[in-house]
Amino acid sequence: MGSQGAVCYTFEAAVEMAVKMENTGFRHYLAAMRKVKNKQAKMILQDAALDELEHKHLLEKALVEGTLAGAESMNRPVPTMNLDYVLKAKAISPDADAREALAYAIHLEKEAVEFYKKMSAGCAGAPMGSVFEKIGNDETRHLKSLEDLYEEHFMTEN
Repeated sequence: MGSQGAVCYTFEAAVEMAVKMENTGFRHYLAAMRKVKNKQAKMILQDAALDELEHKHLLEKALVEGTLAGAESMNRPVPTMNLDYVLKAKAISPDADAREALAYAIHLEKEAVEFYKKMSAGCAGAPMGSVFEKIGNDETRHLKSLEDLYEEHFMTEN
């Protein structure tokens, strides 16, 4: 997305880009679901794929309505633990367990957050900058829920 970061878009074009981003994430989760054998890993990936579909649906609805619904809740990003810095990014293998599936999902969500940050920065001061910022803020909610799940099940208390 390097060259696209400096270009601003119409509302429709911005939301179409976001829909493509969500669809790409969904396709990654779908491919991973088909690859892994572990039942828990499949469930984690399935839940993440369904979240992507829901987000894509909301964005497509915004295309029809001409506005982002629920934008008030997207005004601020949710703080995350930045587990992507601790967890190694790697392709998911057929033998992946729940921990590896969560790490994979955390990295995919972090990529989406970074994409929207770049797009927002590229359109800073323009109306679409705030649209990308709000969508990115919503992505931080997905990332946080995955990190919380990882923390709950795989991080030991000191």
